[in-house]
Amino acid sequence: MTATRVLVLNSGSSSVKYQLLDMRGGARLAVGLVERIGEETSRLVHTPLLGDAGGKRERTAPIADHAAALKAVAEELAADGLGLDSPRLAAIGHRVVHGGLRFTEPTVIDEEVLAEVERLVPLAPLHNPANITGIRTAQALRPDLPQVAVFDTAFHTTMPESAARYAIDTETADRHLIRRYGFHGTSHAYVARETARLLGKDPEDVNVIVLHLGNGASASAVAGGRCVDTSMGLTPLEGLVMGTRSGDIDPAVTFHLMRVAGMSTDDIDVLLNKKSGLVGLCGDNDMREIRRRIDAGDERAQLAFDIYIHRLKKYIGAYYAVLGRVDAIAFTAGVGENAAPVREAAVSGLEELGLALDSGLNAERSDGARLVSTPYARVAVAVVPTDEELEIARQTFALVSENALG
Repeated sequence: MTATRVLVLNSGSSSVKYQLLDMRGGARLAVGLVERIGEETSRLVHTPLLGDAGGKRERTAPIADHAAALKAVAEELAADGLGLDSPRLAAIGHRVVHGGLRFTEPTVIDEEVLAEVERLVPLAPLHNPANITGIRTAQALRPDLPQVAVFDTAFHTTMPESAARYAIDTETADRHLIRRYGFHGTSHAYVARETARLLGKDPEDVNVIVLHLGNGASASAVAGGRCVDTSMGLTPLEGLVMGTRSGDIDPAVTFHLMRVAGMSTDDIDVLLNKKSGLVGLCGDNDMREIRRRIDAGDERAQLAFDIYIHRLKKYIGAYYAVLGRVDAIAFTAGVGENAAPVREAAVSGLEELGLALDSGLNAERSDGARLVSTPYARVAVAVVPTDEELEIARQTFALVSENALG
């Protein structure tokens, strides 16, 4: 029996998101989420997607740790005939947030790899430890199965040094691993490739600006399938205005707040990461609510939206200059895929750059990838739903298949 299934795990500090896919066609067999791990109100939501499977199942009961969470996931999958002991399961693919400079592609996990991911914890203290926990838990469950790490940062490791390095003392930067790493890499890789497909071209022949706009937001400049610049940096704080993150800010703001407000570094960390961005500007980080408030005449919401769009336009212009030639701009993630006013405002006034939206196409709702630019626009504007789980599964399966062939 040919092993064609991949289980994708995204382990957070108190959650596990998962999908089981069959790579013969990329079909999803089951999806689910375990949340509030370690609490009395732990919750597992499991949805089988086979043709004759039942509907969504939910259980609420204490789940002590990630080991118990994955055991519960395995039980749910087994109830649908998709048990993790199946010979059809080829590998488990893990999302790992930070791979530093060493991990530039998907990697089969061993103790040496885990030690390096552990060494990178200071660069991703909220994410890498949870990723490691998920990996070790899955290894204990299926020690015989290939476990593959797919890194958020990997796609951005093709950036030239001129884009990746900050203009600070190089010895200090190298000693403390300070540089632009970028994040959302699996999304940017997937969307750049799907945009090329939408245009009927090979990725190697397409230059695209990818705008991943969710609660976290990032932009990338992709030349011929390779990232040459991205907006997030050492951490996911840099770049675009986000739901709760400030994005680009004068570094001296930190020193100023320490001196005049007596704030600690932890206080400022919380301010810039959790109390800034849209929520800091107007009290809401949901673009739907912000648009509702704008329609009701709310000036704070309007200003927040204007600042968000201003920053977005600056990055479009900057990455146009970096690429020299742009074939398409692709909007993706929750806001990018669903907020037509954001797309319209971001492109408005950029006609001299070859950008023009078809207002009717832009207003339409669709689950598929589509063009929303006018037929005569020199630069295509695309809406491409991202699929990070499918991208992780593809990379995982390609690696284990290649290894199996020797």
